[in-house]
Amino acid sequence: MDKLEVAGQSRQSQQHLYAPGHSGCPGCGPSNALIQVCDTLGKDIIVVNATGCMEITSSQYPQTAWRVPYIHSLFQNAPAVASGVAAALKAQGNNHTKVVVIAGDGSTYDIGFGSLSGMLERGDNVLYVCYDNQLYANTGVQKSGATPYGAATTTTVVGSVHKGKETERKPISEIVAAHGVQYVASASIAYYADLQMKLKKAKAVNGPSFVVIDAPCCLGAGFDGGITMKVSKMSVQSRLWFLYEIENGQYKLNFNPANPKPVKEVLELQKRFKHLDSAQTEHIQRQANLNYEELVRKCSIGAPVQGQQPAKPAEQPKA
Repeated sequence: MDKLEVAGQSRQSQQHLYAPGHSGCPGCGPSNALIQVCDTLGKDIIVVNATGCMEITSSQYPQTAWRVPYIHSLFQNAPAVASGVAAALKAQGNNHTKVVVIAGDGSTYDIGFGSLSGMLERGDNVLYVCYDNQLYANTGVQKSGATPYGAATTTTVVGSVHKGKETERKPISEIVAAHGVQYVASASIAYYADLQMKLKKAKAVNGPSFVVIDAPCCLGAGFDGGITMKVSKMSVQSRLWFLYEIENGQYKLNFNPANPKPVKEVLELQKRFKHLDSAQTEHIQRQANLNYEELVRKCSIGAPVQGQQPAKPAEQPKA
């Protein structure tokens, strides 16, 4: 596996820090996210992984897909575990190894949010990465706080009374930023250069930082694994998902599609939305437009987030 013969020439193969051979679904969005995350952040990290799809598919003893130091935590306590690791590194005088939480939206938005909030409030030196597939996939496709309006799941069923999820997603980036976090970013697996830039900036922060990544679940959303990147890209192009940063309280929109696609085009790719009637689709389109207008307003005035604290200078790694 170390050498590849290509067109008669030998070359060294790239060895991803999140290795192939795990049991994730073909076309798994979160698995793709982890490849990008680990390759960007490099070897000098310690991963604390909350229970969820990426833990189940990557670390079934005695096998592992992780080529970096790795700790499996519970659904609810990954940030607390990471805080302890960060404290230990600080006590050792190690200011170069980054502690990275990797967790899904179920852990981030819901089950582990109290632990996340505590980590943020304390100012612990941890980079938190949320792979957001908009549901609890590992436990059977239940709705989470990240599940969008109208989506059918096993707990937001479609019938004569209810037509899928009846509430909107939690604004997790704004909730995190309200804790006074220096750097918060929203990214997508379909825009690698943008994601790479945000991960590097988040890693450089001396204190808590947060990156949430759109990482669609082909099984839970109901689409062929061959179009995962297309679904994520169209979510951005239809303004259902935004690429933006909140840095020191200032908003910055990183990508603004010149000719945004109607939300209907990306909704029709996913079976979880096949039941939507015209009124529901129009509601989703209106909400996407309103969310975009609000984000542009915040970017245009450089709106500070309530509770924002002064930035801490980054520490220089020891030689």
